[in-house]
Amino acid sequence: MASLRSVPIAPKALPVVGHLLPLLRNPLEFINSLSAHGELVRIQLGPFTLVMICDPELTRQALVDDRVFDKGGPIFDRVREVVGDDGLASCPYSAHRRLRRLAQPAFHPARFPGYAKVMSACVEEVAGSWRAGQVLDVPTEMMTITSKITATTLFSAALPPSELGQVLVDVKTFFDGFYQRMFMVPPLDRIPTQGNRTHVRARMRLRAAFDEIITGRRAEGVDHDDLLSALIAAHDTEDGSPGMTDAEISDTVVTIFLAGTETAASLLAWALDLLARNPRIERRLHAEVDAVLAGATATHADLPRLELTHRVITETLRLRPPGWIFTRTVTADTRLGGHLLPAGSCVAYSPYLIHHRPDLYDDPEVFDPDRWNPERPQPPRHALVPFASGARKCIGDTFGMTEAVLTLATIAARWNLAHLPGDRRVRPALGLALRPRKLHLRATPRTVGKDGRITEAA
Repeated sequence: MASLRSVPIAPKALPVVGHLLPLLRNPLEFINSLSAHGELVRIQLGPFTLVMICDPELTRQALVDDRVFDKGGPIFDRVREVVGDDGLASCPYSAHRRLRRLAQPAFHPARFPGYAKVMSACVEEVAGSWRAGQVLDVPTEMMTITSKITATTLFSAALPPSELGQVLVDVKTFFDGFYQRMFMVPPLDRIPTQGNRTHVRARMRLRAAFDEIITGRRAEGVDHDDLLSALIAAHDTEDGSPGMTDAEISDTVVTIFLAGTETAASLLAWALDLLARNPRIERRLHAEVDAVLAGATATHADLPRLELTHRVITETLRLRPPGWIFTRTVTADTRLGGHLLPAGSCVAYSPYLIHHRPDLYDDPEVFDPDRWNPERPQPPRHALVPFASGARKCIGDTFGMTEAVLTLATIAARWNLAHLPGDRRVRPALGLALRPRKLHLRATPRTVGKDGRITEAA
């Protein structure tokens, strides 16, 4: 587009494919390099142009102005393949305010003690099944925990273990192929390759399983005190209009399940990896959970005293944000950072890029939970955006933080998890979520002695 010529283009674009190769080979390194070339930088994906917002203040402006910077672009086009067009996270600006009002009661603070009780029970069930000396496939174990939490808080007991297993296989299929599909321009995404057929079958099974539960709940008419019941019962108190349609509930449920499993599991897996690589911080965390929990499972009442645990999760969100890149579509001609962005332009922002800027964070590559100690100078508010901001900030941010803190505290109270001898630094596996690749930790139980002190078994 001629009007985008004032936006500098990232270096080393190749003919025809543009910047596709660095985005596929080492996207984190490529994206992190962009801020050196301007506040806005053009990326070429074959014939398509993507404008990356590299400045934190301009990122905030785009997130707050969700009328002009609406959900869209290659990432959300792929997300909508699975979650549909009518869900809270995928709907356009014109529908969002109403859906947000309808979904908000499901995340009312009064519900969180009940949700936390479910979270604690699920963590206890999985972590309690580990054996001394067992080598854990950490991403898989965290996925087991978060899927149980999400399924139970969403559906109570409506999703049997056998069906949950198939749902998780389909969720993994979606996430495994997401990043590659994001750069598939039509009609490549519709060619009947094995990968495309597997993707289509997985998303159809996933949708069918959830739709069956929703249909049954509507017919049953019973409040199960879970997220699904809250969504079904919701009515718009502002204008008195009816609640969510079946399509809106279905799309929102799929969105919550995807976000509540993969992203939460990735966050927890990274936290355990970082703690295992930083034994001094790990010892302090153990001291905190020993004092607060004394070997018990973390509960909602414990949250205010788990200060370091909370800072560990916050620092993990900064250093390894599960949602590492997002796209938006410009709906009207607008200016951003002195550049004209015409309607129809596609922009992107990256929490990973913002969180690793040395002008915002001292030693940005260092895992330092104490940077979030309120007694230390804090980064600007818009320097941390793991859940976005503005009207479309993730509705489940408090749910996710509660889940992560309770899970990490309970695991730390019971287990010491260590890397195997000779393990190298874990590399990220890129998808919709930034997750660790091949992370294995050996579990050593921590036990409470007669004197009340917690020790680690030999």
